[in-house]
Amino acid sequence: MNEILTISQGIFPFIIILYSIVLHEIAHGYAAYIQGDETANRAGRLTLNPLPHIDIIGSIVVPLFAFLSAGTFFGWAKPVPYNAYNIRTRIGEAFVAAAGILTNLLIALIAGIIFKVLASSGSLSVGVGSAIFTIIKVNISLAFFNLIPIPPFDGMSIIQALFPRMRINSTVIYNPLYMVGAILVASVLYGMIMPYVFHLVAIALV
Repeated sequence: MNEILTISQGIFPFIIILYSIVLHEIAHGYAAYIQGDETANRAGRLTLNPLPHIDIIGSIVVPLFAFLSAGTFFGWAKPVPYNAYNIRTRIGEAFVAAAGILTNLLIALIAGIIFKVLASSGSLSVGVGSAIFTIIKVNISLAFFNLIPIPPFDGMSIIQALFPRMRINSTVIYNPLYMVGAILVASVLYGMIMPYVFHLVAIALV
């Protein structure tokens, strides 16, 4: 029984990471869809089924390595396709870029409200509280990583949508060496900032 509990406790964060990443990508596609672009919908990417979204490296290998080695919550899914020419305004493009971050923050907010409601009613067990806090930590972490204003994170995509002259050649962004460097920079920033953020979140939940 204890072994099963231990395994479930280890698997749960990974499941939360996977679905939080999937919802992040669906949000990008849906933000484009409500503005008239059906590219993601036609590609079958507005589905909660994780299989069409999974990137073996970004959705499985990196999240497992990050969680097991450093306790961080990081990863990505296959980018949801959309046609920028179907988006009429720069604000609309920025909204598409920001939709994933907003979704992660919304999930964290909803989880926080549930935590407070259960705690105030005396219905919050240690296990449930820990699970909800994991949901909050995962989604705040994903929002933080994606807010970083360096390519290919969404923070830079928001800036590039609003200021097209700042666009960077995609061959540079997706160079493996650049990607490793970007992840390392993001990880250093994560280690410097997120402990304080989680401390503030913990205080807010008390």
